[in-house]
Amino acid sequence: MAHFFRSSTVWVIDYTYDGHPRRWLKALPQRADARADIEAQLGDLYGSRARLLAVRRATPEEELQYIRGDLPRNVLCPTGRATPGGR
Repeated sequence: MAHFFRSSTVWVIDYTYDGHPRRWLKALPQRADARADIEAQLGDLYGSRARLLAVRRATPEEELQYIRGDLPRNVLCPTGRATPGGR
């Protein structure tokens, strides 16, 4: 895991799911085409229900949050299940 993380970039992905804003932090290999990879993954996961808004590199603070596991939590889970930690 540590070797992968050193050779990766953390990205902030803003998208909508059924019109509701969502944010996702994801590490991808440095050479990856982040926008294309994320669009494909959102399509695989949610089909036409998701729309990609923006993909950008994480700031150093956001990257630290990602490493620590302090990720932005969505209030409502699209599956209807409670999110970890009850948030």
